[in-house]
Order: sequence, then C-alpha cells, then structure tokens
Amino acid sequence: MKKWNVATVKAAKGVQKLGCCTAYDACFARLADEAGVPIVLVGDSLGMNTLGYATTLPVNMSDTLAAVGAVARSVKDAMVVGDMPFGSYQCGDDKAVENAVAILKAGADAVKLEGGASVCGLIRRLTSAGIPVLAHVGMTPQSVNQYGGFKKQGKTREQAEQVLCDAKAVEAAGAFAVTLECVPSELAAEITAALKIVTVGIGAGPVCDAQWLVMHDLLGLNEKVPSFVKKYADLAKTVRGAFAEYVKDVQTGKFPD
Repeated sequence: MKKWNVATVKAAKGVQKLGCCTAYDACFARLADEAGVPIVLVGDSLGMNTLGYATTLPVNMSDTLAAVGAVARSVKDAMVVGDMPFGSYQCGDDKAVENAVAILKAGADAVKLEGGASVCGLIRRLTSAGIPVLAHVGMTPQSVNQYGGFKKQGKTREQAEQVLCDAKAVEAAGAFAVTLECVPSELAAEITAALKIVTVGIGAGPVCDAQWLVMHDLLGLNEKVPSFVKKYADLAKTVRGAFAEYVKDVQTGKFPD
C-alpha cells in the first residue's frame, strides 16, 4: 500500500484506474481504506445518506467538519477529500478560504467544490494558499434547484461545449482532478482525452481515469439507486435480518442466554 496524495493521484492518469468512494464515519472509512480505496470523499451526500435530508443543500460546515475528522482519523493510506458544503464558498473568497482551511485542519488532504469557470478565481486562491482542489463539473447537485431536479447535463452540443470549457478552465486554474457527474460517456471521453489532470466519473461512463460511487449505493444500503450504480453487496437485507433476529431472540429469551 502507498499513501495517496495529489502527486500519486496525478501520476495515475493513463497508468491505473482508480475506484473511489464516499465515506462519512470512522467504521466505513477504515474498511474502505483497508480494502485499498485510493480516495475517500467525505461528500455532502452525507446529507441524504446519514442525516436524512432530501438534497445536499442543508449540509453545513459543522456537519462536514465532524465527518471529515472521523474519516481522517480512521484511514492510513487513502487520500481524504472533503466536500465544501453549499454556502461555504458562495459567501466570498475570503470566507471560502477560511472554510477550506478548516476542512484541511479537520484532517482532509484536499477540498472539493462544484462549478466551472465561475469558481476558477477561488480555485486559484485556494491552490495558491496550498489547498489542493478537486473540481466538479457537469451535473452539480448543489444546483438542483436551478436544474429543477437531478438531471443529466451536456446532452446538447451547446451544453457539452460548456461542460468541456468548464473542465478545461478548472484545470487551468490549478485543480488536480475534476469530477464529471451525469454527463454522456462520449463527452466524458472527450474531456478525459483533452485534460492532463485526472477525471473522476460518476454516471459518466467507463472512460474516465477514476470512478466515484456513493458508499451506501455500492454496498446495497440504499435500495433505490441511480441506474449507473452497481451494487457490490446487499447489506440492507443483511442488516435488516440481523436486527430482526436480535429482536426475536430478546423476545423469546434466546438472548442473552
């Protein structure tokens, strides 16, 4: 095993494809790390998967810092990336830098933020301050209200050109990698070929340099998942059965014996 960082992630492009995932607590972060997951994202998707929200928008800095700390204290080799929650970088660059610093102080190795050309000034500020940035273009969940739902982006040529321009812009601004979410696989392939930095796909086809999956989706903890997800386990059934067996054993006196 090797410690993953900005340099090793960048060096993997064209050499090794990276299977990356989210984690939000110490237990699952440790297991992902032990399994060899190279990048663990403490995503603002914790809003839906652990906090019970319908979207990522209610997640705040306190939620993020608690989760980042738990994950960072539990991994040895994985690179930990902390999502900047909605509102933490739309509040002006000075406050955004302060929030990004807080995420690194909590234990993250880098931050992730959504947006293309519109956030390039901030990406430059962050990287010049020594804060690595993983960018995010295509379908950006924090813009769900603007989209009118979680909808694939880049389906028209005009949209595709905008996503490509955004990807090139964040690379030029200093991002070490970029997430491509819910864009056509042909567009993701075009972007991956055009960029020198790593592309991390989620619902963007097989050509990207790396892939994200939400931990709860790949483990089968979420029974309703996006069509692009592959479930690698059915933990919902296993966990539900274990709870039910425990309740029954207590009721019947089998536990404790």
